[in-house]
Amino acid sequence: MPDALTVASLYRLLPSLDKLLQSPSLEDTLNRYPRHVAVRSARAALGRIRGEIRLGTADESSVRNQLRELPGTIATEVERSTRFSLQRVINATGVILHTNLGRAPLSRSALDHVCEVVRDYSNLEMDLHSGTRSRRDVHAESLILRLLAAKTGLEPGSHRVLVVNNCAAATFLVLNSLADQREVIVSRGELVEIGGGFRIPEILRKSGAILREVGTTNRTRLADYQSALSERTALILRVHQSNFRIQGFAERPQLGALMSLARKSSVPVFEDQGTGFMMQLGTEPAAEESSFNGSFQRGVDVIAASGDKLLGGPQCGMVVGRQQLIDTIAKNPLMRAFRVCKLTYAALEGTLMDYLDENVEGVPVTRMLALSPKEIRARCEQLAGSLALEDLTVDVVPSKALIGGGTTPGKKLNSFALAVRHASLRADQLAARLRESDPPVVSRIRKDTVLLDLRTVSPESDAELGAVLRSLGTDAPRSLPSQQDPSTTTS
Repeated sequence: MPDALTVASLYRLLPSLDKLLQSPSLEDTLNRYPRHVAVRSARAALGRIRGEIRLGTADESSVRNQLRELPGTIATEVERSTRFSLQRVINATGVILHTNLGRAPLSRSALDHVCEVVRDYSNLEMDLHSGTRSRRDVHAESLILRLLAAKTGLEPGSHRVLVVNNCAAATFLVLNSLADQREVIVSRGELVEIGGGFRIPEILRKSGAILREVGTTNRTRLADYQSALSERTALILRVHQSNFRIQGFAERPQLGALMSLARKSSVPVFEDQGTGFMMQLGTEPAAEESSFNGSFQRGVDVIAASGDKLLGGPQCGMVVGRQQLIDTIAKNPLMRAFRVCKLTYAALEGTLMDYLDENVEGVPVTRMLALSPKEIRARCEQLAGSLALEDLTVDVVPSKALIGGGTTPGKKLNSFALAVRHASLRADQLAARLRESDPPVVSRIRKDTVLLDLRTVSPESDAELGAVLRSLGTDAPRSLPSQQDPSTTTS
């Protein structure tokens, strides 16, 4: 510990709070931000220096250095303290549904409808025709059923829709409502764990349902389901294999065959479809089983899907099913705990209306999926060509993008990216600097190189991305073409 005289002499170097705030170098900070915010940051900065002196970790030289940097330190802290923690970022990872980055970005229609609904009161639970109270689910229900029934002759009143806060809540609610203390048959190959430690077996147990496993990890046959059926069976559960795929010596029944067995046995089928995708993935015969539409058209009794995955809408769980079953689920007291607010309904309505208006390109997720590698490469080359920086080397390289979000495991999309290297920063340091930029840019690293995949960057953000890169490098002197060495080439 330092002696008292040393501590006292170092304390005397520190200015009073009032004197510090009168410093000309803090004038701009005090003019731009509330005074109480600057006072709080200044007091905290002085407190940190006092703490170092008290502990003996500071000497006169270090204290003077910190005092010289104090106005800048305070200005930075004030700016950070007034910035929202949740903020927009540029996703240059090439992962379309990046769970850490909020999954699906919303369409313009969804954003506009949210703003329209929340700027004043809304008819969230009122029938404007009769003036009486109504269900909040009706707003999304008609749109979802119109989309799902496009290729199916749907009898009016035969189906209902519920919207809850996510697909996990939807799965729990269905199981708890329809299978409490009864058996649910599920293939061992579908007892999955997804992000955040969410496990299907655990949610089955928490819901009160009794797990009845059939088949093996890699092979489950229709006969396995048939032999497990009994008077105790409440549901047959089919689960989307969200984060993995079993290949090789693997088998599971087609959804149509499973539905035929269920019909003969008078047992409802519940599918945790997950993705919410409204279109077909691929051209192989079984591909449409990956879509919300495909499950509905095959007559699945209850389907649960996410709103913020391949549908491209807000976070929510959609439960679609036969009216009698959905009526039972809707009466569950937990429905109130899992329901969503007007912002979610508005964003979901806006997204669904894009599909009904055949404005699929307006939904960012579907637009990203549809981009051709040629389009992405052209944008990469244009952006790379606009940069001439001494400290940065920027090349255009092939890349593999992912759909992500626990939707299509193993499926990659051909793409292109900017390969960025800095003269004095390692790849991890450059990636950190990009995350600290305004706006933050999230990248990925491959072989000591930072990659910025433009498949997941909206074209409107290309200019911002270029500005961020320029802020990290020094402009290189541009030579006239006649002065260039013809033996050299530029990437």
